[in-house]
Amino acid sequence: MNTRKFSKDQCAVSEVGLGCWQIGGNWGEVSDTTAFEILNSAVDEGITFFDTADVYGGGRSERLIGEFLAQRPSSVFVATKIGRGSMYPGDYSPANLESAVDACRERLQMDCLDLVQLHCIPFVEMQKPEMWNSLRALRDAGKIQRFGASVESMEEAIWCVEHVEELYSLQIIFNVIRQKPIATLFPKALASGVGLIVRVPLASGLLSGKWSRETRFADSDHRNFNKDGEAFNVGETLAGLSFEDGLRVVDLIAHHCPPGTAMAQWALRWILDHPAVTTVIPGASKPSQVRSNVSASPMPALPDVVHEALAHLYEKEIKDLIRGPY
Repeated sequence: MNTRKFSKDQCAVSEVGLGCWQIGGNWGEVSDTTAFEILNSAVDEGITFFDTADVYGGGRSERLIGEFLAQRPSSVFVATKIGRGSMYPGDYSPANLESAVDACRERLQMDCLDLVQLHCIPFVEMQKPEMWNSLRALRDAGKIQRFGASVESMEEAIWCVEHVEELYSLQIIFNVIRQKPIATLFPKALASGVGLIVRVPLASGLLSGKWSRETRFADSDHRNFNKDGEAFNVGETLAGLSFEDGLRVVDLIAHHCPPGTAMAQWALRWILDHPAVTTVIPGASKPSQVRSNVSASPMPALPDVVHEALAHLYEKEIKDLIRGPY
């Protein structure tokens, strides 16, 4: 497993991390036993970065991570998120933020959280100086070490880079389907030393290349109940494409994936070819998916001609199909 450093403090983490939304819920049922198998597999494979949130399974994801790390102490960097629970969409008082952080600390069994990210809160709230001052106060009080934000749009991302002092990281949606950050955000993030955490790297599984028109999802799976943005930003589901458009787009993308190469690993390698990316956080609903994701790290970089062809495909066939804030 290769590592990359967050520029602000040179903290090194695995370039392939683990997104822990799945073990909380909204991807179908994942038992506690399976969740611990996934976490164990991640550490065995060299993953040192877990991303979670207080609302994943109503705290279940954080609780499982806390229990796991208590049983298997390791140097895993745990990033969590707050702001989509009872505070949403506008009750972000310092007391409420501190209460949310304290609850995360308790579930994760950590005195001081490695990284706390504002979790896709309304842009109008994100722009308030008191929001960031509250996070600084929590850092100064020893409850968090670092702060960042998970955002939906490049407008939000660029505002954070340009206006938030001491911003450690930004979490963004980025994959072969959603290429906008390359030109709009990456140069600014590199120049400012803001780390980039990439979520939805496989477009909710679409970029595995294994789906067909017969593919179905459980009622509790967001790829069912949020397919058109009924529950939250549609961009978090299938990267903002409709299921039908997604299947067509993946067929076009697959023409550039070499025969015999797993599309999921190839799509993760495409992301890792961008130096602005600090870590990518694919999820997993079983240990074999962890192992598959990790195998993208030692793969050689994709040829320039492939990057150029995918950039052209995005401009001509994909970008106008993307729904939701972008």
